[in-house]
Amino acid sequence: MRSKLFVPGTRPELFSKALSGQADIISIDLEDSVHEDLKDEARATAREFLGSAEVLSSRKLVIVRVNALTSPHFEADVLAVARPGLAMLNLPKPESAGDIRAAVATIERAEGLNQVARPVAILANIETPKALRCAAEIGAADPRVVGLQLGFADLFEPLGIDRRDVAAVHATMFAMRLAAGEAGVFAYDGAFANVQDPEGFRAEAEMARRLGYLGKSCIHPSQVPLANAAFQPSDEEIALSLRVLAQARQADGGKAGAFLVDGRMIDAPFLRRAQAIVALARNLGLAPDE
Repeated sequence: MRSKLFVPGTRPELFSKALSGQADIISIDLEDSVHEDLKDEARATAREFLGSAEVLSSRKLVIVRVNALTSPHFEADVLAVARPGLAMLNLPKPESAGDIRAAVATIERAEGLNQVARPVAILANIETPKALRCAAEIGAADPRVVGLQLGFADLFEPLGIDRRDVAAVHATMFAMRLAAGEAGVFAYDGAFANVQDPEGFRAEAEMARRLGYLGKSCIHPSQVPLANAAFQPSDEEIALSLRVLAQARQADGGKAGAFLVDGRMIDAPFLRRAQAIVALARNLGLAPDE
């Protein structure tokens, strides 16, 4: 999930192209990129695509960002898209555990009606000051919540916070990353609106990776390779992690609490990090399988 590409629900001609493209996952958007008069059309288009053989046979995850829980479109959105082809529902603007539980109730009803066997996961957007304050509570509200995602525009613009203020971006990323860690879910970076500023996108993606984020949202295909590169482990990281795992197996028959690799003490937190890097590298075909 290094890269997640948004595709407007009103642009079905782009769905297949996105699914076969470089993005690790695609996110069909029924919210901000869809005009109010076109909500029904976008919903129907997304429903049709999720039921297609193309999606059902694809190894790529498909997410749908529905309209917010408080909008008049939420229930109809969920009833339309909670289908076997949907891996994750992106929920905008939840502000409490109660909001998550209300969303889950609607999802469960839709799954029953649509004969969905595998529960649909939730990626919850953190987009308001209250949501940021309650982010850990939101992330831990239900097992369906697998991740938290920052929504910078909704969070910053009403407060007059400069989106280009690196310190403000870092502080917000850091706060949500700790909340996601407390909740035991992943943290995912939000969109970078200026598609003509690849260096800005790259810098923000690299910051997010250093803070332990899983990947970054993309609003244009040109941003996808930048996100993939930023969140891909380097050759040096992979090599070190492989040495850590090899030494862990050898150290006291795998029972040592701590050991040295390249002069550095390695204990449980470092070992878990090495395991995560190697797992990602193997998934990307960058490291040999055991």
